[in-house]
Amino acid sequence: MQYRNFRLFFFGQMISQVGNWITLVASSLLVLKLTDSGVAVGILAACQFLPVLLFGVWTGLVADRSDKRQLLLIVQTFAMVQSFALSALAFMNHAPIGAFYAVALAGGFATAFDNPTRRAFVVEMVPRTSVQNAVSLNSALMTASRIVGPALAGLLITTVGYGWCFLVDGVSYLAVLGGLWLMRPAELHPSTPTPRSKGQIREGLRYAHSVQELWVPLVMMTIIGTLAFNFTVVMPLFVKRSLHGSDTTFTLVYSVVSIGSLAAALYTARRTRATVRHVTNGALGFGVALLAFAAAPNIAFAFPLGLGVGFSSILFMTASTAIVQLRADPAMRGRVLALQAIVFLGTTPIGGPILGWVCEHFGARSGFVVGGMAGLVAAAWGRFAMRQSNAPAVPAPV
Repeated sequence: MQYRNFRLFFFGQMISQVGNWITLVASSLLVLKLTDSGVAVGILAACQFLPVLLFGVWTGLVADRSDKRQLLLIVQTFAMVQSFALSALAFMNHAPIGAFYAVALAGGFATAFDNPTRRAFVVEMVPRTSVQNAVSLNSALMTASRIVGPALAGLLITTVGYGWCFLVDGVSYLAVLGGLWLMRPAELHPSTPTPRSKGQIREGLRYAHSVQELWVPLVMMTIIGTLAFNFTVVMPLFVKRSLHGSDTTFTLVYSVVSIGSLAAALYTARRTRATVRHVTNGALGFGVALLAFAAAPNIAFAFPLGLGVGFSSILFMTASTAIVQLRADPAMRGRVLALQAIVFLGTTPIGGPILGWVCEHFGARSGFVVGGMAGLVAAAWGRFAMRQSNAPAVPAPV
């Protein structure tokens, strides 16, 4: 926090990310209200993250080639317009569900550019000795917004309606845009922009595959991102159908999960390094926590078990993010972070509808059971892969 640019970024994002979570929660609940279909909620999640899957590597290359501050100003302005469009739809009587999907898809394009650019920009606002701390504080910011955002969404939905949720989100973008404008470019620590040449996307893929400390976490994130991190799909179905709660109950449970996430983010802020073992331990804990959460008999049990889900999820997420940001070559960082976004967010278009269908046909608890098993499988594979890579080579027979 001693660096002015990081302070401006931190407080601007703190306000804007709360708005983002208001929109994520409100849009899921609104679609569920309009359709009463888990599959429809899964399709919404797919629209929100499909551009990350399709264009994530290219947007990471754009981030490597660009002035990240200037690119963020453009992307955040577009995202603000998208939130105002959602608000206009929500205020309409009988707005078609397809229109919500279309606007969510536009927001997905903003996410595809924002995610690798913003996360790579975190590294450029502080000296290298403060990078791990900056990454952890940024994770703490993201998880803290998950506490306030869902709770505020529940308050707004029950008092003034869905349209105001999206309107508040649109206004919140002014904070992050103002912070970016007020930064001092001379005090940044930018990486050298990657010059244009052919084959740079393939080069990024080859680079990530060649570094075991990057490739193993990326594969683990693919498994967990597809089947375990679809909270916006499974959680409202679980709370409202399995636990017989309301919109307000859902937002409270989500906020409690986020309190656990914040505690984990603050805990990991003390770490000075990240290893693959941290990633596998986080995946193992996350898998166990999801299975326990799936067994919650009522809301009273869901609250303490939700703390464990939030805590373990961020142990995994922070470790996997930190190892990518610290281990990747600066010239490749944007592309590697884009790959991470693809396997973590871009897999939602695959996992979201699948889990929506599973919850629709086998009950909402089954969605968390699938996620818990995915965490256990990812942890087991990660440990096996690292042992194999560290094993001494066996001499070929003569």
